[in-house]
Amino acid sequence: MPLLDDITTWIAVGLSTGALALAVVVLAGVLVTLGRGRRSPVALAEEMVTRSSEGLDTVVASLTAALERAEDESRRLRRLGAIRESLDLDSVLARTLDAAAALPGVDAAMIALPDGTADGSSKPMVAAVGLSAEESAGQPIGGAAVGTPARAVAISYRYPPGQVGEEGLIRGGLAVPLFNEAGAPVGTLAVLWRSEQPADTAHTVDLAEDIAQSAGPAVENARRFRQARLLADLDALTKLHNRRFFHETLAREVARAKRYERRLALVVLDVDDFKAINDRVGHLAGDALLAEVGERVASVVRGADIACRIGGDEFAVILPEATRADAEQLCVRLELAAASRSVGSSDHLHLSAGITEIRPDDDSTSFFERADEALYAAKQTGKGHAVTAEHELRGTTGPLDRRAAD
Repeated sequence: MPLLDDITTWIAVGLSTGALALAVVVLAGVLVTLGRGRRSPVALAEEMVTRSSEGLDTVVASLTAALERAEDESRRLRRLGAIRESLDLDSVLARTLDAAAALPGVDAAMIALPDGTADGSSKPMVAAVGLSAEESAGQPIGGAAVGTPARAVAISYRYPPGQVGEEGLIRGGLAVPLFNEAGAPVGTLAVLWRSEQPADTAHTVDLAEDIAQSAGPAVENARRFRQARLLADLDALTKLHNRRFFHETLAREVARAKRYERRLALVVLDVDDFKAINDRVGHLAGDALLAEVGERVASVVRGADIACRIGGDEFAVILPEATRADAEQLCVRLELAAASRSVGSSDHLHLSAGITEIRPDDDSTSFFERADEALYAAKQTGKGHAVTAEHELRGTTGPLDRRAAD
């Protein structure tokens, strides 16, 4: 890099110049002393060499310190540049935290994004480095109020008498706001320390603001990109994930389950007699019915499950870390939720489902096809039925009556 090359050149010139200066000084000193006849040439030469060596050591130390400062500045600039290089929100946050945690005297860093900033949800997003989960949850960080002269908020911690002397406690910190390019706030960056407050707090604020200046627009761009991807992955009618997302995710989960020998189950289901219902109530009412099915599916799946609409009235749920029994229980909950909704004047909605659990020789295609074939078998059996590879589940609104499907 140009800066480091310049520093290296300065050191080389300094060393060579210093050596030349040393020789000149020694020679001049010897001549002067010989002219005066006060001391022996050898003693005087030794004294001059010592003094000049000390001066040269000072020059070398100064140049070395300058090189270290240049390297630190180069690393800082690289970190700042890296923050803007990604559109992945997790990557942007991680790079920002790394840059903040590397500041002098800083032991931990934290970013808080307000409600809905991360993924359109109502929950704030918090990312941290150097903090435990409990410490992250207890940090009262907040940026400077918008429209005020304040650049940063100082954070000071006071502990009960029994904890004051404990090591490893957060002692203080600074919080600076993150702004997008339009000047609107998008979050807060905090730097924290466990030891005494840094000697040059003003310099720490300057460095933290430099990071925030790069991170704010990067966070906003990554947030928008994530939201766009989220919308692209959602079915507009049901708000569940769409078919493309389903197949991409299924392939990834199958590969993960096989690589780490983990459990994985799959449920494929559709609405019984949907065509007849659609013909009777009309397409607009049929769309409203599918939207409600999507809501009911989303209401009963686990947080780790991935619910999708894969076409027409057909839905699927990927169940990571789940067994066939877990999938069967989910089908019971799905049928109960669906049957509670009447269609027209008297009919109730029912779902048929196919269930499967991953096998060692499966890929995503064979895994899905087996569940789809089980769904076809369930449709032949009657309304509100679920079929697995081994069992038929009858009357899923009540006790399960299992019979061999084969």
